[in-house]
Amino acid sequence: MLLNDMLTLLINQHDFFIKLTLQHLEISFIAIIIAIILGLGIGIIVSEHPKNKWVLAVVNFVYTIPSIALFGFLIPVVGIGDANAIIALTIYGLLPMVRGTHTGIVNIDPNITEAAKGMGSTDKQILRKIKLPLALPEIMSAIRTMVVMTIALTGIAAFIGAGGLGVAIYQGISINNITMTVTGSLLIAIVALIIDWIIGRIEKLVQYDRPKSNKELKIKEKIFNKKTLTCLIIIILVGGVGAAAINEQQQQNTIHVATKPFTEQYIMGNMLKILIEHDTNLNVDLTTGVGGGTSNIQPGMLKGDFDIYPEYTGTGWEQVLKNKGIYNETEYKQLTDQYNQKYNLSWVGMYGFDNTYGIAVSKEVADKYDLKTYSDLAKVAPQLSFGAEPEFYQREDGYNALCEAYGMKFKSTTNLDIGLKYDALKSQKVDVIVIYTTDGRLHNSNCTILKDDKHFYPSYECGNVVRNDVLQKHPEIRTSLLKLNNTISEDDMSKMNYEVEVEKKDPHDVAEQYLKAKGLI
Repeated sequence: MLLNDMLTLLINQHDFFIKLTLQHLEISFIAIIIAIILGLGIGIIVSEHPKNKWVLAVVNFVYTIPSIALFGFLIPVVGIGDANAIIALTIYGLLPMVRGTHTGIVNIDPNITEAAKGMGSTDKQILRKIKLPLALPEIMSAIRTMVVMTIALTGIAAFIGAGGLGVAIYQGISINNITMTVTGSLLIAIVALIIDWIIGRIEKLVQYDRPKSNKELKIKEKIFNKKTLTCLIIIILVGGVGAAAINEQQQQNTIHVATKPFTEQYIMGNMLKILIEHDTNLNVDLTTGVGGGTSNIQPGMLKGDFDIYPEYTGTGWEQVLKNKGIYNETEYKQLTDQYNQKYNLSWVGMYGFDNTYGIAVSKEVADKYDLKTYSDLAKVAPQLSFGAEPEFYQREDGYNALCEAYGMKFKSTTNLDIGLKYDALKSQKVDVIVIYTTDGRLHNSNCTILKDDKHFYPSYECGNVVRNDVLQKHPEIRTSLLKLNNTISEDDMSKMNYEVEVEKKDPHDVAEQYLKAKGLI
């Protein structure tokens, strides 16, 4: 069953997976090439000059840093995206390369090098014509290990907004689509195995301890021939410059959109891509599911890595602007003014829905006790059981603060996984649950959402944050984004989330269908 679903997914979204695979290979190969060059050079230096062995200790230490932590450490330095991923992957790739090169060279029979010295060979000649050829099998083995490891680790790079097949894995986890997750993982494994097989074939050509004939020695010498290496370097440099020039040209007409790692953000990101590309001559590069959400996307906006992203007013007020107090929409002008003054960013295109915390009860309970508001609930709370994810009980604006504000005291409380709350309510294991007002499960659920009549929770209306310089350069974007004003209700968003999370529809298809239904494309 899963295999059939994977094949169907690959067929229906082949463009998506081809793009991610190419991105994965690009990021991996750049890191691999740099790691080979640096690792080989460092390994030679350490081998030829034993006083530099401390370098091995440094490389070993860096290698102990968890990969996800290293990605995070680099964010303040280089931001998020491909550059961060390439640097981190290169650093991780250095250890096997340095160790492999060092081990291969130091384990050469000293009698061979002494004989070469006796014949008048210089140190450089011995390194190029004897040591490196003899160490080649060990070096190739190190390259093989490093390449497979790098391809696998590239999947994690999706967490910091880099491309590659990790995007599919991360998106699958976020929207509870096991097929997407397994497909992305399997494609990474296939790519790694294919590259490993190719390197294995090459490794066999040099898999011997020492030259057995002059012919073999000549083959090894050709590998390290100055002309060959020079040509290779020139090809890499020319290719890199050419690719950079093409990329720069493409970037002139490309808008970079980022989203947070949950369902409705995937949908809105695709809405922005579809709408902008429909209305303008611009291309949209969509980076979905950036790990850390606002905390990583906002710095990326300020650096110019991203141009647009969907944000929530309450989050912007508290997390970005660091304002005290509970946000409400009467402070919207103050919010936008501060964004403009502090960060040169604008809010354009307010979708119309508010994704905030809410409290829901079953329709039976609502009818039985005539519940419409939180204040109504407070009167009968001692007769009811309350369920929420463990985090809610620990938040400053969570369970304790809520009960204090409304004078609530429930009969009992239960810790529930976020995906089990609705099932627990349906099976009457709990009477009251905490929800998000645009939860997909709310659609077609037997729930009644109560009104927060004391406005305990901040407003979290969704809109687009855009760089001002992008709006100045491409004023047509503003026109497109303003078309989204008040086009989506909480019920609309909940229905779209339901289609992705429960019915397993593609976020792009859901977004496109909604835009067509509203006559926006």
